Amino acid sequence: MSLIHRYKSNGFNIVLDINSGCIHLVDEVTYEVLPYLEEGLGTEAIAEKLENKYNREDIETSVRECNKLKEDGMLFTKDVYENVIEEFSNNRQTVVKALCLHIAHDCNLACRYCFAEEGEYHGRRALMSYEVGKKLLIPDRELRFQEKPGSRFLWRRAADDWQVVKDLVKYGREQEKLHNKKFRFTLTTNGVLLNDEVMEFCNKEMGNVVLSVDGRKEVHDYMRPFRKGAGSYDLIMPKFQKFAESRNQDKYYVRGTFTHHNLDFSKDVLHLADLGFKQISVEPVVAADTEEYAIREEDIPQIMEEYDTLAKEMIKREKEGKGFNFFHFMIDLTGGPCVYKRLSGCGSGTEYLAVTPWGDFYPCHQFVGEEQYLMGNVDEGITKPEIQKEFGGCNVYTKKDCKDCFARFYCSGGCAANAFHFQGDIKGNYEIGCELQRKRVECAIMIKAALACD
Repeated sequence: MSLIHRYKSNGFNIVLDINSGCIHLVDEVTYEVLPYLEEGLGTEAIAEKLENKYNREDIETSVRECNKLKEDGMLFTKDVYENVIEEFSNNRQTVVKALCLHIAHDCNLACRYCFAEEGEYHGRRALMSYEVGKKLLIPDRELRFQEKPGSRFLWRRAADDWQVVKDLVKYGREQEKLHNKKFRFTLTTNGVLLNDEVMEFCNKEMGNVVLSVDGRKEVHDYMRPFRKGAGSYDLIMPKFQKFAESRNQDKYYVRGTFTHHNLDFSKDVLHLADLGFKQISVEPVVAADTEEYAIREEDIPQIMEEYDTLAKEMIKREKEGKGFNFFHFMIDLTGGPCVYKRLSGCGSGTEYLAVTPWGDFYPCHQFVGEEQYLMGNVDEGITKPEIQKEFGGCNVYTKKDCKDCFARFYCSGGCAANAFHFQGDIKGNYEIGCELQRKRVECAIMIKAALACD
């Protein structure tokens, strides 16, 4: 298992020290010295291998500087947490920090890639009642909401039952005062029923808002039509632009999905940026290869090039004062990989649950309808703690395919739902997703390097 990851990108020789998260920009000599150092070779042996390419003095200097970085804990560092994972998992107290309330299992769009089957989630159409929602907003119930500020609730397709949303937020605010706690509410909307009243309410109450749009008009209208086939771009886009401006281009995301049909998705990202959006997320579709829009193995080289193209353009625009955030290129290099996330994984089934309109609990919204993962309900609480325990043991150390992946501490083992749907095991991996994640991490680091060197 390598302790470093080397790669070349946009003219940089980049070295990631995997366990510490330290990033090094190195010259050609050091780039070639490092693998030999990791093998344990000494200065003389390395010089013999490279003396036909580089000056011996430069080789010796490189070896000396690398060894100093190693002594300082910035290179070839060991993973000090791997040996404590079993103890952590056994003693970990599960505290629900976030709930995804499915206010509506129904939708006015017919998105071709929708995992929720146009809102039905492998079941029936339904709307959550105020009575069901209230039971979820009692901070001291047995679900054990965290006792410090920060709990958040995600409302999906909430505009179909807007009054319930408003009533539950009001009730939640009342509970905050009674229990000295703080809820963070967020909203996801396709924009069809978005209006000034909804925007005003969200700007007052919602910590974050996700606006679903796939990019260029032709791309969006093909993948996100109304049920009778008409496109939705022209209706939603002016409202999304107004909404983003009303939030001062902060605390929101325009969130899209790219598919086999728009592998040139960097154009969709830049289209959204050109419309004035500053917070953008466009993600690869996750679908079985039997679907005509699914990402295929042969698509990966083009997608890699698109990420490179996007990264370079983002650097250019940032230097011109026209920068924007792209969710999958956002990375914090100041503190190293998050220790808690490498041990806990994504949090589904433990810190995060999804709730159906009738009050059933699932590990996350992508498990809804998978009856083997029905964990309990709003009246009885968690009735299958063994599911919670299973998810509590899902992390980069228990996923065999993560063992040799340099990006494992940035994705925390990836999506458990994708692993389940592609390999039948939440401790498996969705390999296409893994390949793209590795590329995004490389691009994110390169962008930081380029801007730091400006």
